[in-house]
Amino acid sequence: MKNPNLILISFLALLMTACIKDDFVDDKVDPLLRIISAIDTIEINTTYQFESKYLNNVGNEEDVDVIWSSSDPSIIEISANGLAFAKTEGQAIISVSLGNDTSSLMDSAEVNVGDNTIKIKQFSMGTIRTTSSYKLEGDFELKEQENGLNLSFADNYSASTALPGLFVYFSNNKNSIANAFEIGSVEVFNGAHSYELVGVGFSDYKYIVYFCKPFNVKVGDGEL
Repeated sequence: MKNPNLILISFLALLMTACIKDDFVDDKVDPLLRIISAIDTIEINTTYQFESKYLNNVGNEEDVDVIWSSSDPSIIEISANGLAFAKTEGQAIISVSLGNDTSSLMDSAEVNVGDNTIKIKQFSMGTIRTTSSYKLEGDFELKEQENGLNLSFADNYSASTALPGLFVYFSNNKNSIANAFEIGSVEVFNGAHSYELVGVGFSDYKYIVYFCKPFNVKVGDGEL
């Protein structure tokens, strides 16, 4: 009779092998600075507070000094802390950069001045790619809704059912789920499906990542 402990060890080893592509995981990512205010138009003679987010080289948010600027202060004037004043009808580019001459990180957005303030319902598209030897692929869309987010996957989505304990997350580090938002376990392995999400903002995360949760091993990702 076979030793049940050996059977269990062999089974766990097989599951682990199913997830692993490389023994070494580099958790470094490129730092990121971005404007997180989604605005199309500011009402003339009113103000609007712009906000930015900086993510360091492991995807953690940090408070940093930033510099705000406007391409045309006669249309939109912006203060050092990102408070914009819409002076006259037109369009200007609002930019933010690190208050550090050694860094080239920056972000910008075109903003109009008009009769009413118009916010943008944000939207992005992307593609999931496998980072293991197992199939994981498909296109996705992320949409901002009135009460949260909708993450939907297209008909071309496909994931191997051999991947054990497969979960999907939002993360700011494509190689880690530390400080990530757990979307849920993967229950659909082929075809279109979606997730309705609350308690998470559109600009909170940069990546969708797939992990074999029991082993904390990454198997796929997609950039938002």
